[in-house]
Amino acid sequence: MKKTIYLIDGSAYVYRAYHAISDLSNSKGLPTNAIFGFTRMLIKLIEDKKPDYLIMFFDSKGPTFRHEKYPEYKANRPPMPEDLVLQLPYIRQLVDAFNIPIIEMKGFEADDLIASLAAQAEKNGFQSIMVTGDKDFLQLVTPASTIWDPMKDRTWTEQKVFEKYQLKPTQIIDMMGFWGDKSDNIPGVPSIGEKTATTLIQQFQSMDGVYENIDSITKKKQKEKLIQYKDQAFLSRDLVQIDQAVPISFEPTAFKVKEPDIQALFTLFQTLEFKNLQRKYQPPPVEQTKNYQTILSQEKCLDLLEQIKNKKKFAVDTETTNIDPMRAKLVGISVSIESHEAFYIPVAHSGLYARRQLSREWVIEQFKPILENPDIQKIGQNIKYDWIVLKQYGVQFSGDIFDTMIASYVLHPSDLSHGLDRIALDRLNHQMIKYKDVVGTGKKERCFSEIDLDLATRYACEDADITWIVADQFQNELHTEGLWDLYAQIERPLLPVLVDMETTGIKVDRAVLSDLSQHFSKELSALETKIFDLAGERFNIRSTQQLGTILFEKLQLPMKKKTRKKTAYSTDVNVLTQLAETHELPALILRHRSLDKLKSTYADALIALIHPETARIHTSFNQTATATGRLSSRDPNLQNIPIRTEEGKKIREAFVPEEGCVLLSADYSQIELRIMAHYANDSILIDAFKNNEDIHLRTASEVFQLLPTMITDEIRYQAKAINFGIIYGMGAFRLSKELGISRKMAQTYIDQYFLRYKGVHQFIQDTIASAENTGKTTTLCGRIRHLPDINSKNKNVQAAARRVAVNTPIQGTAADLIKLAMIKVHQSLKKDNFESRMILSVHDEIVLEIPEKELSEVQGLVQQIMENVWDLRVPLKVNLNYGKNWAAAH
Repeated sequence: MKKTIYLIDGSAYVYRAYHAISDLSNSKGLPTNAIFGFTRMLIKLIEDKKPDYLIMFFDSKGPTFRHEKYPEYKANRPPMPEDLVLQLPYIRQLVDAFNIPIIEMKGFEADDLIASLAAQAEKNGFQSIMVTGDKDFLQLVTPASTIWDPMKDRTWTEQKVFEKYQLKPTQIIDMMGFWGDKSDNIPGVPSIGEKTATTLIQQFQSMDGVYENIDSITKKKQKEKLIQYKDQAFLSRDLVQIDQAVPISFEPTAFKVKEPDIQALFTLFQTLEFKNLQRKYQPPPVEQTKNYQTILSQEKCLDLLEQIKNKKKFAVDTETTNIDPMRAKLVGISVSIESHEAFYIPVAHSGLYARRQLSREWVIEQFKPILENPDIQKIGQNIKYDWIVLKQYGVQFSGDIFDTMIASYVLHPSDLSHGLDRIALDRLNHQMIKYKDVVGTGKKERCFSEIDLDLATRYACEDADITWIVADQFQNELHTEGLWDLYAQIERPLLPVLVDMETTGIKVDRAVLSDLSQHFSKELSALETKIFDLAGERFNIRSTQQLGTILFEKLQLPMKKKTRKKTAYSTDVNVLTQLAETHELPALILRHRSLDKLKSTYADALIALIHPETARIHTSFNQTATATGRLSSRDPNLQNIPIRTEEGKKIREAFVPEEGCVLLSADYSQIELRIMAHYANDSILIDAFKNNEDIHLRTASEVFQLLPTMITDEIRYQAKAINFGIIYGMGAFRLSKELGISRKMAQTYIDQYFLRYKGVHQFIQDTIASAENTGKTTTLCGRIRHLPDINSKNKNVQAAARRVAVNTPIQGTAADLIKLAMIKVHQSLKKDNFESRMILSVHDEIVLEIPEKELSEVQGLVQQIMENVWDLRVPLKVNLNYGKNWAAAH
């Protein structure tokens, strides 16, 4: 059996991969679409064909012998796209990492090199498979040389060529000489296409045969063209013909397939952020000698604490009984002060070791001075959790605190996960022990305190160890990327603020919630009766499938769209809103959905969230969930409580202060518009804000050319939609939907806005240009968001990235300023020993619980801090209101 050698047309496949896949970049903005497509092709070849011999060929830079024959050769080709040029070095790295030899030669194209090597391979008894999708190669097909196109998974043999063209492979160059090749600017004969050229060669066998029998051509115009462009036809044939005599030495041993460099591939895929390929080509873990110890004696524990004091920093992690830190009981503490070394101190394990472990009280008493020592750095992954757990035992962290989860977020805000598992895999190529593999799942799940101590030690120590190792990487990167100040001045100081807010919690009136739940139940029941009457039958209102059948089959309402998989009727909010214009039932369904969600998410759920000991709700604030820097919250999600509806007001009425206190709401007024005015340095906006004008009235006056006295509420609403629409990159289509006007009219409004607010228009243009140049956008406080799609060839994708480029500096700066305000308010309340406490942060609002005796002083303090948190070109304004519940404070 002949040995087989695969000859890859690398240059052709770079282009094919580039055009086959679009809009792929890593988080740094490096385009990766061609690299990814090329990689998939190469892996498919290696895995499917399992070649013994393999070579990659690339075109050389500069002119070839064909340019000498015909200077216009390939002259019609535009320069290589810039985003493809950026990918070429990585494609070379990829080929090198697979240990595939590369052949290229000055003055020759990859085609010529492949043909010449295939000819030599045949002489040496090898079977050649040319890996390409280029039709020029059909001329090279022989019994010993075939073509495989991996993108179409198509093989060309002599028989396949004949079936397609009724020609031998050797006749292809004659056919193409007449036909030409537009992609290479080879002219051929005008008006002679593939079909005619093929017919001519079928009839006369060759180009020479055509001209020897030119008088046999019966079609007058065809004959005239053939005679007129005879020289051009022969030139084209010469240009199409692939050189099979390039002097290349055939060395089979050099072309033998070798094992890939797994580490090089993994590192490359890390850079490119090809997550699945990272896992596929993950190097075997380097066996590090790990020193993980269980500490069961006071002597060893005290010795460890002494080492921490000398080291001045340590990684710490807690193991507990609950993911809710306010309900969790401490089971153990793990510590690391050296790479690959960690210690676990169990304090509440059951079973064989229960009697031997140290007491929880003694361990906490020993750790308390260390954790509260401002001169010792505490390192943790989501350290807020550990802080809150230990705060329940009287421990207050202080001093330098470094959180690897927050560091990961600051560096990569668009990443979906900043968990330690993901960090370890991405940075250390280390697969951590999964929590579910330790405690089990479902009915077999156990509490961590019941886990075998050896397994618990491995798991807990690994958490502390990995946190210790990656902390140095993150700290160095934060400095290198210019993000240390953002971390050190905003995100880190925010930690104690959130810890105090979460542990303080907010009181809710159980009776108000119960009444509200009953009220919602009654209205839902009444709605269901109406819905069933209109439908003519009972059905499961929550079943989108049953609802679709009622709406579109029974009631014959016009179907707007199907679900993404095209297998069911869509009954989403947009569809129901449109249908509600012509039928009552969809409107009732929308109302039912809204009330049902409010009842389950708030009226009922809030009661279940009341802490049994504090009788308050302790929402959890997430620092790492949004790419703009805004906080989010869960259990409950306070951001989603409706603001202006009657139901939203009733839910807020359930949030109340303690006896003798009030709730103070401090809400930034139009902070995003003010930040936009600062960025844009627009004289009209700045003038309006400095004069404390109603900005929406001013915009209405500017855009619609009306006197203030002529502006109605409806016109002001339209101006408000335009003001905020500009921030979020709203185009004419979206604005027309928002205002219920034509697209043409919406575009007129936008044009008029930019005509009046020239600074805003310039700011948007400059911001987009900067993002396209740097691949990122930045807030006033230095928060960075990478925009990998900003230069996408897909216009819709690019437009979305441009909207993000403009919105992020505004929304992100607003988030930064609110965080700074929270930090300063928190510090001032502590410093001056106020009893007042900050308890909530929602959007642009801070809520405080204030003893009535402190109200006047704290109100002034909060306003002074919030309105002076940053020196903008326009004043920041805060609306302050207080009351006996959250709704009354609005």
